[in-house]
Amino acid sequence: MPHELIDKFCWCNFEELNADKLTDAEKYKRLVSWAAKARGRNPRVFDELTEWVQDDSQWSEENLAENGRIFLLGVVTRFKEQNAKLRSYLLKLEPAGVVNKAVFTALDRFDEELSGSVHDKRLQEAVARVFADFSAMRERSVRELIAGNKTGPTGTDSVNQFGYINYLKDFDAGVQWALFMPDLVERQQKGFKVNSFEYKKMPAMRFIGREGADLDNIEVRRNLFRVLDSLNDFKSDWPYDALFMHHYGLCADVGPWHGVWGRFMRADTPVPEGFIYFDFIPEDDGCEGPPYISQFAYATFAGDIEAMHRSEGFDCDAMYDVTRNIILGQGVLIPYPQKYWTAEVFPDGCDKPGTVYMFSVHL
Repeated sequence: MPHELIDKFCWCNFEELNADKLTDAEKYKRLVSWAAKARGRNPRVFDELTEWVQDDSQWSEENLAENGRIFLLGVVTRFKEQNAKLRSYLLKLEPAGVVNKAVFTALDRFDEELSGSVHDKRLQEAVARVFADFSAMRERSVRELIAGNKTGPTGTDSVNQFGYINYLKDFDAGVQWALFMPDLVERQQKGFKVNSFEYKKMPAMRFIGREGADLDNIEVRRNLFRVLDSLNDFKSDWPYDALFMHHYGLCADVGPWHGVWGRFMRADTPVPEGFIYFDFIPEDDGCEGPPYISQFAYATFAGDIEAMHRSEGFDCDAMYDVTRNIILGQGVLIPYPQKYWTAEVFPDGCDKPGTVYMFSVHL
């Protein structure tokens, strides 16, 4: 791997941040701008790093010592040094009240991974061996665990192997999100606003509904909810009409989108003929897909209905993007893809516009 790859990362230039006489708020704004720029560049560089580690031709005996300097000093140590400078810089700005405190948690998570204390048990032995003796990278099986697979420019593409570099990519993103997401969320609220935002951890539930193109017809939807009205004795603490959306625990680039109209009912509610159901449990069972986790962010919106459902300039629509971006900015984990789901809620009924969004999280 050429040394130039290390320079492709968007490193923070602290001298540039302090080049002018700026207020603390202006300094923080520059840091936010750097974070947004880094988020646009670093994912691709991490993918190049993965390619290099996977390329057997780069790992001859004569390259091993130099590769160790590139990986351990050029990547791992340099990110640790940048994190230390970021932490120090942010602590100086914190008394001004401009710092999103979630960034310190993001830095803690990243630093722990960079130290070799990985939380993924699959990787612990391989990472420990490489940190103790880099010659372990001679082994193809070790390099595969370090490299993982490329996850694309947004870090969300499906992979066969999630490796150490994938985690570095994610935790680097976490620092950037904590810095620039709050500002982005403010700018995204044009013509509408987030009225309230909270996290909920519900008991076991069962979502019952139906999927199909015919449900685009409002009268067909009304008939669906009339059937669910007959299950009133099984009503949960969350009795609203909803469009539940998921990918069966697969990445969005692989698993097709599914939209199911229905309601969250009590666990073990009998399922009417012709309906489908998805169970929700309070804690993660470690499996891909259903049952999903009954932990979620709950955002209510107010303002112009068309604005909050606008899709132009958004990944999905404004409500989805703003809810997700608040979560990312607060450093809360989204269980993507294994337990990922969202739901648009219609508090005034399925024939009225949705003004509430639910987004799966790991609390």
